[in-house]
Amino acid sequence: MTTVSPTGDLWVRRFHPAPQAPARLVCFPHAGGSATFYFPLSAALRDAADVVAVQYPGRQDRHAEKGIETIAELADRAHEALQPYADRPLVLFGHSMGAIVAFEVARRLERDGEGPVHLFASARRAPSARTVENVHQRDDDGIIAEMRRLSGTDPRLLGDEELLRMVLPALRSDYTAIETYRADPATVVAAPVTALTGDADPRVTPEEAHAWRTHTTGAFDLRIFPGGHFYLTDRIDELAELLRARLTA
Repeated sequence: MTTVSPTGDLWVRRFHPAPQAPARLVCFPHAGGSATFYFPLSAALRDAADVVAVQYPGRQDRHAEKGIETIAELADRAHEALQPYADRPLVLFGHSMGAIVAFEVARRLERDGEGPVHLFASARRAPSARTVENVHQRDDDGIIAEMRRLSGTDPRLLGDEELLRMVLPALRSDYTAIETYRADPATVVAAPVTALTGDADPRVTPEEAHAWRTHTTGAFDLRIFPGGHFYLTDRIDELAELLRARLTA
C-alpha cells in the first residue's frame, strides 16, 4: 500500500514502511516517471532500509497539477518535502533526470548540515556535461518517438492514445527542466558518488558517466551494467545488492 508523508504532502511515497530501519533510501524518478517506478526496488530492499520515492507534479494522482519546468524548482520543492525524512542517514538514488534532481537536493541538504551519506547517479551524464537536446521543443509525436527509443515506457501506455495525451504535459515539463539545466564544472557535493550506467545506453557513454567523479569531493565509483537506458528494470536484484551494501554499512 502506498502511504504519503506524515504531513499529508503529495511529494513523497512509501510502499513498504520500515520504521526501524537504520537508513532511508530516497528515490528520484526519470523524466515522465512516477514514484511507482521504484516499487520493485522498494520491495527488494524492504528489509534493509526505509525506501521512499519522490512524486513530481503532473502525473498519476498529481496529474491535475502543472509540471515544473526547472530543475532548481524541482529540487527546492523536493528538498522542502523531504525535511521530515532527514531523521536518519539518507542515501539518494536518481535515475536519468532524477540523478540531477538528486544531486541538487544533495547540495541543499548539505547546505542544511544534513547531507546524504551517499549519492547514486544512474543513467545520466555528469551535471556539467554539455550537449544539445531539444526533445522538449518537439511536437507530441516527437516526444512519443523519444519514449519509444529509450524503451522505458510500458507498451500499454504507448498504445493508449488517451493516456498518452494525459502524461505528455508532464513529460514536456520534465524535458524542459532537464534540457535547460546547466551546472558549473566546479559544483560539487561532499557525499560519495556512485555513477551507474548501461553499456548500451543511447544517451550516456561510460566516459560521460565517469565524469561524475569531478562533482564530488568524496569517494567515487562507476558501475556499468548490461543494458540500455533502463537497464535497471532487468537488474533489480543486482542493483538492490549494491544499494544494500551502502545502506547497511
